[in-house]
Parts: sequence; structure tokens; C-alpha cells
Amino acid sequence: MLHEPVTLPEAEELRIRDLNRMLQLGSPALVSADGERVELPDTVFRLLKDIARNMQLGRAIVLIPENRQLTTQRAADLLGVSRPYLIKLLEAGDLPFHKAGSHRRVYLKDLIAYQKRRDAERKAALNRIAKEAFESGLYDRTGIPEGGEDE
Repeated sequence: MLHEPVTLPEAEELRIRDLNRMLQLGSPALVSADGERVELPDTVFRLLKDIARNMQLGRAIVLIPENRQLTTQRAADLLGVSRPYLIKLLEAGDLPFHKAGSHRRVYLKDLIAYQKRRDAERKAALNRIAKEAFESGLYDRTGIPEGGEDE
């Protein structure tokens, strides 16, 4: 079940909402049936908080170990692209892969590194476009939206 998406059953919606609310109050602790109390490490707390928030928003959660080998379909799904597009990325050398027999496999850590690079490049491109638009005076011709203020 670790690698399969987990979604929130309707019957647990109120409980996850209560859990999410409690997690907003600060670092929680686990209490065993015999009363033993263990404070959650900050890393586990942040992860649990993120899981609860995303589940409350109706998003599926998947936990995958970093050294996990992914099929091309799974890697494409995680990137939000088609499998043929992912294969083009692999063949172009944009994303490392290895072969398991005749099948391509991608390590999750490599997929995450690619995703961070891609997102940084996209952000830089958008910033460049916005800067060029500002420098060429395009923002001067745009009215201030209702409720907005001129700085």
C-alpha cells in the first residue's frame, strides 16, 4: 500500500478535519494505549501535517522511498506528463534512467531532481518575461484592478 495512492474515505472526513485542526495547534505527541507519550520529531510532524492537509483537500497521497525504481508510466504520472513524452526526455538525456532487462527504470531521486530543475527553469522564464514586459512599459498601460492599490 506504500506505493499506491491513498484517498480519504468519506466516512473519515470529519476525523481528518479534526486531525488537521489539531496539527495546526503545534507539535503533537503520540500516546500509547498504556499512556506512554512520545513527542513527534519535527520532520514527522511536518510530513503528517502535509498529509492531513492534502487529504482534507481531497488529494490522494503516495509515499515512495527515495531509492525506489519507477516504471516509465509511474514516472510520467508523477511528473504529470504522458509516457511517450517521458521516453523522449529519457532518450534525450534530460532525465537519467537505467534498464532492467529491456525495461527502462527511473530512480525517484532522479525524477525529483529533474522536477526541481524544470520548475526552477520555468520560474526563471516567467520572471524574465514579466521583467521584459515591465521594462517595455506594458504594465503602465494596465489599469489597477478593482480593490488594488498603486504603490
